[in-house]
Amino acid sequence: MRRLVIERIDAGGGRHACPLRWIDSFAMRNFTADTVFDDTLPGGDGLLEAGKRVPLDRLQAALEDWFRRKGYLKPEERLEVTESAP
Repeated sequence: MRRLVIERIDAGGGRHACPLRWIDSFAMRNFTADTVFDDTLPGGDGLLEAGKRVPLDRLQAALEDWFRRKGYLKPEERLEVTESAP
């Protein structure tokens, strides 16, 4: 498993850990119907554990899409997913 950092980037460039409830809503709903995301587990505010087969670019796009649908991200904000150092 990899430990990923999930951050919201505001219009001014400020970084904010995405709340656990945001990440959990994605993991619980898995709206993508893509089994590759079955290998994810919320780990806390701004943290997500994911298996090696989960592609970060697809995960970031799916999370950002879900967060926008839910109204968590404002139009001028973006999401960044990075792998934390071991």
